[in-house]
Amino acid sequence: MKRYALALDLQDDEQLIAEYERLHRNVAPEIQQSIKDSGITRMDIYRFADRMFMMIEADDDFSFVEKAAADAKNPLVQAWEELTWKYQKAIPGSKPEEKWVVMNKIFELSSTGRNDG
Repeated sequence: MKRYALALDLQDDEQLIAEYERLHRNVAPEIQQSIKDSGITRMDIYRFADRMFMMIEADDDFSFVEKAAADAKNPLVQAWEELTWKYQKAIPGSKPEEKWVVMNKIFELSSTGRNDG
């Protein structure tokens, strides 16, 4: 399994942020299926103010390049991306036209798995 952390900003507008959250409470089954079909097994999105953080867990063969190619061929995904871009803005330091930016892991703490009970 692979794990990725991604970041994105939202427009700094409380009404738009509330609308964006409402959209994510009812994501179309076809959009959800396209995510699963790419090899993503879990996706969580968090928000603080206008900063978004996404955690993805995916199969070992998951590829952002392959997902982007499949998304480009899917009119429903393209419509979703166009709709959500109204609420989003590129994070500082991102490339032109880049939305979600993969973050670099700089620290990890793992339990030893020891059972002291």
